Amino acid sequence: MSLGLVVLAAWLMQAAAGPEAYLLFTIGMSTFVGKLLLVGWSFAFFFHLANGVRHLVWDTGRGFDKRHADLSAWFVLIFALTMTGTFWWAAL
Repeated sequence: MSLGLVVLAAWLMQAAAGPEAYLLFTIGMSTFVGKLLLVGWSFAFFFHLANGVRHLVWDTGRGFDKRHADLSAWFVLIFALTMTGTFWWAAL
């Protein structure tokens, strides 16, 4: 996620630098490796979001028993995968 923030800052700087710089950045991120990194960062974002909600529930004192902890772990993973797929499907 931290590296993704650096890429976001680079994107904003290239956008402010002008159309030529922005085009070079866009071409770089359009490669297979660039797209793979973007998909990975979006998965990390959604995973982090879902785990944050999970921890908020834990802060209320609920969900600590093994069954609920396992279910919430699976929910976090499925949510992150589903939202990543939905996000990139909508971006096409």
